[in-house]
Amino acid sequence: MVVAQRFGAEHRILVTGGAGFVPSHLVDALIARGCTVVAVDNFVTGSKENVAHLVDHPRFTLIEADVSDGLPGHHPAIAERFDAIMHLASPASPTDFTTLPIEILRVGSLATLHLLDRAVADRARFILASTSEAYGDPQVHPQPETYWGNVNPVGIRSVYDEAKRFAEAATMAYHRYHGLDVGIVRIFNTYGPRMRPDDGRAIPTFITQALRGEPLTVHGTGAQTRSICYVDDLVRGILLLLDSTETGPINCGTEHEVSMRELAETIVALTGSESRITYVARTADDPEMRRPDLTLARTRLGYEPTVSPREGLRRTIAHFAQRLS
Repeated sequence: MVVAQRFGAEHRILVTGGAGFVPSHLVDALIARGCTVVAVDNFVTGSKENVAHLVDHPRFTLIEADVSDGLPGHHPAIAERFDAIMHLASPASPTDFTTLPIEILRVGSLATLHLLDRAVADRARFILASTSEAYGDPQVHPQPETYWGNVNPVGIRSVYDEAKRFAEAATMAYHRYHGLDVGIVRIFNTYGPRMRPDDGRAIPTFITQALRGEPLTVHGTGAQTRSICYVDDLVRGILLLLDSTETGPINCGTEHEVSMRELAETIVALTGSESRITYVARTADDPEMRRPDLTLARTRLGYEPTVSPREGLRRTIAHFAQRLS
């Protein structure tokens, strides 16, 4: 299936969390299409550096605001109608689950409702960035969108898992009640340039440790798996969903499943580091395995990831090496 481009020149798109890791890459892709993009970020985890190259671009506006409190209606860029609203704002790293739990719950609930109301008013397409964490510690493998998940509703990760599950429920309620044009993408483990070195995720942690010659800290035995997706592939999938009329949820990621031990070994090899691999206690509710079933993405969107893990990791290592130097 081929999805025709639906959004481009003459279209105004709001991206929440626009200075974050994934959203900033999405902003780049939308600008390249000819869209006018308004990015809103409170910089709790996002960084102005991620969009610094766009500051003087005539079709880009960056607004500092917390979307959990609603959009700043007094700003002229917010006052104009949007053709699409893409909600990607949320702290999303393991360290954030303990340091920013209330912020995560607010942006998944209050911000989502504010933005859905605005989408109804603007008759805009609404895209929700959900997560593979909606599946929790899955008992079905790989995970299809029909799987309801296995989430601990009161565990340490629940603030993120349940915030995203609420956001999905709210999005579908607005779709059914208001007839709102919506799309939900469930994002699997993504990596690439602009990740925070200290965000607690495996890839930036391993790369930073390897480049510094420090021991790589693998949780548990390292047998737990993730399917890693380079950010360019993810952004392409999100844009395919934006252009389509699909509601979702639709998984987006890759099927390249790797153990944490294998991932650490690969990063040591690619960096040429002499770092050793050490093992530390696993965090609570850490999923044992994670791999998307991409059948829907392939058949409905024509999605296919193209960047190999080794190539993606090389690009990411080069970015971190430059940043750390």
